[in-house]
Amino acid sequence: MSTMMTPIPAGGFTPGLLPSPNPSPLSTERMILLARRKHIAIAILSAFTAMILVAVLAFHGYAAWVIAHPYVAPLTSNPKLAKNLDYTDVTFPSKSGRTNVHGWYIPSIAGNGDGSDHAALASAKGQAGGTAALTAASSSRTIVFSHGYGANREETWVPMYDLANLLHRLHYNVFMFDYGYASSDDRSPATGGIEESQQLLAAVQYARQQGADQVVVWGFSMGAGTALQAALQTDSTDKIDALLLDSLFLTSSESLYGNVSQYLDIPRYPSIPLIEWMLQFFTGTNFSKIPTKQVLSTAYDIPMYIMHGTDDVKAPLETAEHIAAGQSNPLSREWIVKGGKHEMLFQTRSKEYITRAALFLSQVDANFKAGAGFGV
Repeated sequence: MSTMMTPIPAGGFTPGLLPSPNPSPLSTERMILLARRKHIAIAILSAFTAMILVAVLAFHGYAAWVIAHPYVAPLTSNPKLAKNLDYTDVTFPSKSGRTNVHGWYIPSIAGNGDGSDHAALASAKGQAGGTAALTAASSSRTIVFSHGYGANREETWVPMYDLANLLHRLHYNVFMFDYGYASSDDRSPATGGIEESQQLLAAVQYARQQGADQVVVWGFSMGAGTALQAALQTDSTDKIDALLLDSLFLTSSESLYGNVSQYLDIPRYPSIPLIEWMLQFFTGTNFSKIPTKQVLSTAYDIPMYIMHGTDDVKAPLETAEHIAAGQSNPLSREWIVKGGKHEMLFQTRSKEYITRAALFLSQVDANFKAGAGFGV
């Protein structure tokens, strides 16, 4: 029997069983070069991504810092220079004790209509306004001004000195003060009303310590929203008897986005959550702790007068109308000014503004004297 032999090719190796040839030096260098290029591309992409993330965080961090530390122009005058009103410089801690309050107390001399105010006025005018303590008899009614965000106690566009002068003539004591973010002496970050409400309550307490039986808070913009926050927390030492709220602004995610987007074209997400998250590092307070929902749902038992313009682009009209609709006190009311702009109601509709405000204050005063006992 013969056996068939498979021919062996030249070289002595079976086809298909040949070992792979060793790569040439050229192909090895090419593979190393490609690998290096890949690593470089990944490194560049990673660095670029990291730079974008850092830039995004830095941008939103800067936005949060600016919101917490708004630029506020320094004081340019005082009640004596502006309206020849004698006043006292005062400083005291906020109700929380974390910050200090600096302000001007402008006493209404007597104001009882019995002629006794003339001697007291002469005595007060003999003292240097702003430095000496005024000891003349004063009214038992005090208005505490609560200024808006980005302004100080002067709030020149209202204008606050004119209102202070009018109220002085109506025999009200007037207290004007700076919130911490506007203070030139003890600057502190803006907290959306958390610490500001403590500063306002301390101002109300100070007014009561000066003999005020009736204290009305007159708030503007975020100062109006802060007044509503403060009215949720009062006790017997800092009781608020009524509120006048001009261009009411409540701090919330919606209002934050509405105002920031007027200056920066940013997406709502993730920008607003990022800014809110970063704000707590600059303010020490959590944005979610601002009692906006509680303010919106509370029927306050004190009279409040809400004044708002239809062309207010900073504070939504719907917010003011919602709060006004939820009030049950018989003296509470609203005045919606057609074409009215943010905090410009007094300046553009001064006669009607004064008439309406004076009527509201007189009704509050009449009910207070009748023993209605408004307060929270």
